[in-house]
Amino acid sequence: MAESRKYHITVTAATQFIPDQSDEAANRYVFAYTITITNTGTTAAQLISRHWVITDAHQDVQEVRGIGVVGEQPMLQPGQKFEYTSGTAIATPVGGMRGSYQMVAEDGEHFEAEIPEFALSMPRVLH
Repeated sequence: MAESRKYHITVTAATQFIPDQSDEAANRYVFAYTITITNTGTTAAQLISRHWVITDAHQDVQEVRGIGVVGEQPMLQPGQKFEYTSGTAIATPVGGMRGSYQMVAEDGEHFEAEIPEFALSMPRVLH
């Protein structure tokens, strides 16, 4: 049987190092990330909550759970996108983030949308 595309969310991320909020001497590296969530399924679904796993180069892990994203719980119709920008701070110049969004389809079905891992990386600076 073919995989059902009824409940399917695609998540992509773009990251940016924020030097003016970072403090290398204090081991604080701040990154902004822009997430695009696209309903690639055939049923409308609402983002209810999020779960992030943020790992730095020392393998120190921060887990973040919360309701919605940037204060919203967007309802996505099939084909519709929702984009938002947020940020995080880690103790090393490189790290990664991954996680999931907890979704509820308009028919009441609960499902998770995976957030594939993406890198947090301070650009190399030439002196």
